[in-house]
Parts: sequence; C-alpha cells; structure tokens
Amino acid sequence: MLKSISSRLAAELSVREAQVAATIDLIDGGATVPFIARYRKEATGGLDDTQLRTLAERLVYLRELDERRVSILGSISEQGKLSPELEAALYAADNKTALEDLYLPYKPKRRTKAQIAREAGLEPLADGLLTDPSQDPNVAAAAYVNAEAGVADAKAALDGARAILIERFAEDAELLGQLREKLWNEGELVGQVVAGKENEGAKFSDYFEHREAIRATPSHRALALLRGRNEGVLSLTLKYQPDETPITERSAYEQLIAARFGVRDAGRPADKWLLDTVRLCWRAKIFLSLELELVSRLKDAADAEAIKVFADNLHDLLLAAPAGQRATLGLDPGLRTGCKVAVVDGTGKLLDTATIYPHEPRRDWDRSLAVLGALCARHRVDLIAIGNGTASRETDKLAQELIRAYPQLGMTKIVVSEAGASVYSASELAAREFPDLDVSLRGAVSIARRLQDPLAELVKIDPKSIGVGQYQHDVNQSQLARALDAVVEDCVNAVGVDVNTASVPLLTRISGLNATLAANIVSYRDQNGAFRSRKQLLKVPRLGDKTFEQAAGFLRIRDGDNPLDGSAVHPEAYPVVEQIVLKTGREMKSLLGDSGFLKTVKAVDYTDERFGLPTVMDILRELDKPGRDPRPEFKTATFQDGVEDIKDLQPGMVLEGVVTNVANFGAFVDIGVHQDGLVHISALSNKFVDDPRKVVKAGDVVKVKVMEVDAARKRIALTMRLDDTPGAGNSRGLRNDGPRAQDRRGGDRQRGQQPAGDTAMAAAFAKLKR
Repeated sequence: MLKSISSRLAAELSVREAQVAATIDLIDGGATVPFIARYRKEATGGLDDTQLRTLAERLVYLRELDERRVSILGSISEQGKLSPELEAALYAADNKTALEDLYLPYKPKRRTKAQIAREAGLEPLADGLLTDPSQDPNVAAAAYVNAEAGVADAKAALDGARAILIERFAEDAELLGQLREKLWNEGELVGQVVAGKENEGAKFSDYFEHREAIRATPSHRALALLRGRNEGVLSLTLKYQPDETPITERSAYEQLIAARFGVRDAGRPADKWLLDTVRLCWRAKIFLSLELELVSRLKDAADAEAIKVFADNLHDLLLAAPAGQRATLGLDPGLRTGCKVAVVDGTGKLLDTATIYPHEPRRDWDRSLAVLGALCARHRVDLIAIGNGTASRETDKLAQELIRAYPQLGMTKIVVSEAGASVYSASELAAREFPDLDVSLRGAVSIARRLQDPLAELVKIDPKSIGVGQYQHDVNQSQLARALDAVVEDCVNAVGVDVNTASVPLLTRISGLNATLAANIVSYRDQNGAFRSRKQLLKVPRLGDKTFEQAAGFLRIRDGDNPLDGSAVHPEAYPVVEQIVLKTGREMKSLLGDSGFLKTVKAVDYTDERFGLPTVMDILRELDKPGRDPRPEFKTATFQDGVEDIKDLQPGMVLEGVVTNVANFGAFVDIGVHQDGLVHISALSNKFVDDPRKVVKAGDVVKVKVMEVDAARKRIALTMRLDDTPGAGNSRGLRNDGPRAQDRRGGDRQRGQQPAGDTAMAAAFAKLKR
C-alpha cells in the first residue's frame, strides 16, 4: 500500500517522520514558514526555512499526486480492469509522469484507429501475427476482410492490426520509462536557423548551427534556444542517432521496443511486417511524443534554475545593508527633462522636492548647485542617493561639488540602483501615497528611501521589476511569482518591522498578515497614535488571536511599555524572560544587551514542556542583542573620477564597483559607466568556482580589473583576479565553460556584457547575446 506523505517527505529530506508530521500539522493549521522556522523549533526538530520551504512545496505536489492516483484508480476500477498487479504499480508510482504512463492504456480517449480496428474484429489478427510470425501476413489478413465492418481488403486488415500493435507498444508503461530516460541521457538538441530568418534573428546567430546533449544544456542556453524557436528564428529538433546513420538501420530505441515484445528478424514471413510496425511506432508515435515531453522537461528544469538564480539575487538585494535613519536627498538623474530631487527625513517622510537642469541642453550648473545647497542646509541632509540611470555619472560630479561646497554638513554620496523606481512611481500605491506629486518626482523619493532601507522600499515593487533575473520573462510566471513572494516574505520576517513606521506593503509581508490587516494596522495607528505595546495590536479590527500569534514576534515596538516588544522574543515566551528576571533578581531593562551576564545564564534551567532548549537559547541570544538586524554593515563603492563612460575604460584599470546581478556563469558589476561589466565565473577567484554566489552576491562592493572593452557592442570584460594580464591567455579560466546566451530583461535598465580576458572567457563572452 501507499506510504504516508509524511514518511515519503521524511525520506526525501533525510529527517525524522515526526518532524515532518509536526510541520504538516502546523502548515495545515495556517502557520507560515517564517513563524514555524523561528518559533516552533521544538515541534519541527529545528528544520530551517530552506528545508521548510522545500517541504511545503513537495507537500503540495505529493497531495496532488495522491489525488490524481485516487482518481485514476477509480476510473480503471469503473472500467472493471483494475488487477492487483496494476493496483500495486499505481500505488508504487512516485511521480506524475509514471502515474500517467500506467493510466495511458485505460485513459478515456477519442476513437482511435486502434479502437476502430478492434471494433472491426482485427485484434485476433494482430495477436496472431505477433505470437506466430511464421504466418504470411497477407494470407492471414485475407480471412479478416469484411466490407460491412469497414475492412475492404487484406491491406486494410493489416493496417488495422498494425494500429492495434502500435497503440499497445506505445502504451507500455515500463517500456516508455526506459525509452524516455534513454532519450534524455543520449539525445542531442539541435538548433538551426529557419530559412530566410538569418538577418532578422541575428541575435540568435550562435544557435544557427547548434548541437548539444539535451541533459547537459544549461538553463540560460536552453531558454535562449526556446526563445529563438518561439520567435520563429530557430527550429529545434531532438536527435537520437548520428546524422550519417543509414535510414535502413534500426535504432537502439527500435531494438528496445522489438525486444520488449519478442519481435526479431528470423526470416519468417511476418518478421519484416512486425519490424516495420516497430519502426513506425517509434518514429511516428513514441518519439514524437517523447520529443515534446523532453523539451518540456528541459524547459521546466531551465525555469527552475533561472527562478532560483532570480530568487537568490533578490534575497541578497533585499538584505543589502541599510544606510539607516538619516536625512537623505534623492537624485533621479536626467538630461532634457532635468534631474528630479526629493528630500526625505530619517523615517522616509517626504520633506521637499525640486527639479534642476545641470546638464545638457540647459547646463544650468550653478543654479542647480544653489538649489541643492539650500535644500541640504535647510533639512540637514546627511546622505545623497543618486540613481544609476542616464546622466548618473554627470550627476555624481554635481553631488561631489555640492559636498565640497558644504563641508560642514559632512554629507556622503552613494550611487544606488534605480531598477523598478519608475514602476513604483506609476503604481497605484505611489499615487495613494503621493496623490499631488508628479510621477517623476516619486522616483526620486524611492531612490532616497531605498538607500535608507532597501528592504522597506523594494517591497513596494513587483519583485519581477527589480531586474536581477535571467530570462525572467521566459520562465513559468506563476512559479516565478510564488518563489519571489516566498523570498520577500522570508527576508521581511528575518529583519522584522517597526509597527509604528512600517508601510502597508511592508506589513503585508509579515507572517499572518494580508493587505487588509496591514491597512487596518496603519489606519489604527493614524487614528490612535503610535502603538505602545504588542497587546494593543489585538484592538486592530479583524486582527484575532491566531493572526496575533503568527505576526507578533516579527512586529517591533521601539521604546514601548515593554522592552521585550522591541525584540524578536514572542509574547508567548515572555514568561520565560520573567522567570529569568525573578530568578536572577535583575531588572528586565538591565538584562538587555548585558552579554557578560547572559553568558552565565543556563538555558536548561528555564526549559519546560512548552519551551524547549532551542527556544530558550534563542531568547537568550535575543536578549543579548534585542531587535538585532541580520543585514550587514553599510558600505559604499567609490567610482573612479574621470571614468564615466565606456570610452573612458582602458584594459588594466583597477576599479571599485558594486555587484548588481549574479548568474550561473558569473557576476555583473556596475563600475559607474552606465554599462555593467561581466566577471566570468572563471575570473572570480584564483580557485575553481562551481557557483558564483559562493564568491559574490548582489550588493557586494568589489575590486575588479578591466580585461577587455568592446565599446561598439557595449561589452566589458572584468576580472576579480587582479594579477591577470589583459590580452594574455590565463589557463585557469579554461576550467569553466561560458554561456552562449544570457538575458536580463526586467527592471528599468538593460546592461551590457563583455568578453572575458582569457581565451576561454573571450570565446564564451563573444557568444553572449541579450
């Protein structure tokens, strides 16, 4: 019989079944992954958020699999064809493909040629020729000629018998499984240009004559090939034997089918007819079906990998270091339409706006400096955030001169990514927040705020618009949305939010909350003033005990009535802290942050049936650093003066930059020239690198050397191995195979890609296409 879902998941995750069963109960009870990971460690045995996400996804799949299994069992049973052996095989099927293979012969379908042939009484002819090939097919078929049944002659009888056998061969579940895996392991995906599309599809020129093992095709290359096909530029076929193979030679796949049903060439009268039936079955039915299925399988695998890359980059971007609560001037650079300016206070509240025209065509430099100087002095600006779009380096010069003109303010300038800023500016959310503010000025506000707190600002934007993915528009959009939403949820809850300053979009991402409850919290806050305690949240309309349980630990109240409300200690665990206070004789406030004393507290002394050792240890860590932010310390990159455009770059330059995106084949780095360069995976380190994210992540400040510049194609090759020599062959790069195509569509800006300096990198990079 079928194993329980919990036992199957336990085997997959290599954990105890009790851990899985407890987690499933929590999920079914409405608990979120962040809540379970943080506050139910005793129940789950300490499963982390990654394990819990995997468990939750597989739980959905296995439940759908079991529902489908029940449906199939019922269908076959109603037909009276459910044997004990078939039932056992259906229960043993551990994936949807295997289940559907078994169901194929019994699946209700439109009347097929085989079904019509059976109705005409031709199945005995098919069985007879298969079991006794010594018969002459034409002689045997003559006995089945029946004009009333639609069998006009012997040929029609043989055609009907062949249709029956082809369907039988093609619906053998075990055989299909063997053929599918053999084709996946040995088949080659061939891409060719569609005649007449050479010029129109020039961006796919690397694939005009492309051949590669399907199972070894990396995600980015698979998605490029599929996009080329979808755009009508490429044709894609799956080859299962060398092109020079004689057409008369039977393939290994045909031999498998023949062996399965005892068909062979022994010189008997029906052998050739049976072998031709096998060939037709393979070439006209099974192969065509498997080709579609395996290309779809490749697409699914490519989607999964591309989504993972996007999710990993988004995670790093959301958890980038915040500059903190400091008055910030946001500059959204522009030329003809001017630079949009917005000043926000330490909490992100908009204080002032302006539009200046320091660049072409007006070149009103001095007046622009005067306007900015007045704003900065009036609002005591500490930080200047400059969007990295058009005219960002020119605007960076303006900011530098502004800082020199007002040294007493001690201002710092930082260039930040403006990806998605225009999406936010035109959104309904921005319109509600700033109904009377011009759309372009809203972008400057977003740029300033995302420097103060990237997480709080980026949650207002559809994750797909942030532009840190590869081929994001080609992958399954519902799967992408689910994955990115999970990342945002995990990041927001890992940091926690100040309930008295958080926006509705930020609160919406908190465990247990939705848009309605988030709006109710903000509305209550506006009407009644700042929350003084977590308990006060229960007065918010529609926020009940269950929601409070899920959300309270992630909502912070700074300087409230209870010091613990500003920490990640859950209200349900306050009694543990009260016991520590009682037993040690220390006041609660004095406990917070006293690392030396807290190290002397034995966690085991405060455990009971409800709060185990993991929870008590978490509590002590939180008392040590209450409300600690898991994000790194804020650091900025300094772009080199005089290097403002790709034409300013020279091979050998060592520059500082910011990692903007990490793909499977390397990292893209913003070095301040309006065009990201690529550090190929082979140039990330002097050691072999199998995963770029083990070396860098989005937001990292890195030093790179320029290896090669192709200004015409806007490509920059960089290396993080600073001892590399431009133009010299660096054999270390030969250990990594570069991609042939990469796409970073999404966000407000598309970035260039450059050939790498060594031979392997240059060859790979030359084939990079958008």
